[in-house]
Amino acid sequence: MTRDAAQNSPEPGPVTDPEEMVICFAGQTFSPLLSGGLLWREENTLLVADLHLEKMSSFAASGQLLPPHDTGATLARLAADIAHTGCARVICLGDSFHRDGATGTLSDRDRQILSKMTGGLEWVWLAGNHDPAPHDLGGTCRAHLRLGPLYLTHEPEARETEAHETNVHGAQVAGHLHPAARIRIGGRTTRRRCFVHDGRMMILPAYGVSTGSLNILSAPFAGLLARNRLNVTMIGTDRLYPVAPRFLV
Repeated sequence: MTRDAAQNSPEPGPVTDPEEMVICFAGQTFSPLLSGGLLWREENTLLVADLHLEKMSSFAASGQLLPPHDTGATLARLAADIAHTGCARVICLGDSFHRDGATGTLSDRDRQILSKMTGGLEWVWLAGNHDPAPHDLGGTCRAHLRLGPLYLTHEPEARETEAHETNVHGAQVAGHLHPAARIRIGGRTTRRRCFVHDGRMMILPAYGVSTGSLNILSAPFAGLLARNRLNVTMIGTDRLYPVAPRFLV
């Protein structure tokens, strides 16, 4: 089932094979992954947002003792996506670490895993609000990145006018807001992470295993996306669901 067909169907239809799903945005083709990653086909580039590595160790530093396994689980997820997609480049769209100091709390094992990944292909870290400072963990640290027709950044920048004119950066791909779709069908509601775009801006779901999410109809998204142009791909347990905007609540 193609995305367009699913958008016009009476109910959101599952794509049983995630590799069948395609998101077209800014003249480019993307494959969304169940992990929350996004493969940019033309650039053979894997985009991920909001890994929030070392989140649990950050909590531990403030006296909240939680199992510190989130970093290893997120890196394992990322390694699996790299192997599956065969990408040549990874771009992390900010908040890769839960705090700047978290780069110094990585275990030796996690540091070695990360070093192997960043040394094996082109790697770009974009600054986030949690981790604005550059680091020396491999790859290149940037504030923002223009690549082809896209402007890659951490925090989405509001469109200039209600007429939905393209701003000076062009089409944006961002993270930061941890989008989720809440839908109601047949009297039942469910909420899951999602990819969302309106033709000018795309916001990726949070990739880290210990991250939360925000409803894309909630206040933090106001003014960023044109609601009459929303294109939503919801992430299920083992399949992806194109969701028509009329089902969003």
